[in-house]
Amino acid sequence: MDIDTYFRFSLALAFVIALFFVLTLLLRRFGFGSAAPTPRRQRRVSVVEVTPLDAKRRLVLVRRDEVEHLILLSGNGDLVIEPGIRAGFREAVAAVQAETPRADTPKGGEA
Repeated sequence: MDIDTYFRFSLALAFVIALFFVLTLLLRRFGFGSAAPTPRRQRRVSVVEVTPLDAKRRLVLVRRDEVEHLILLSGNGDLVIEPGIRAGFREAVAAVQAETPRADTPKGGEA
């Protein structure tokens, strides 16, 4: 075999791989990539945050219908840590921080 044969083989392989990726993108675009395709604005379930604890475990915060659930995923099984957390945690933290005085401000005229 000469270099021309290897070049043609490589070019054909690259072409087939490119066709595979284009077909995959088109199928996902038209909803064949999941069991129940839904538009993005109608989705009820989303992953809010993922925090790895170690090599085998991680905490996942999942939101469903404005309610959040804290789940521990591990190799042994999954465990719901806290169900029914109301959404709006950031707003609640901001409200508490606004109400509490900061430690670096002087109190009662102390200098």
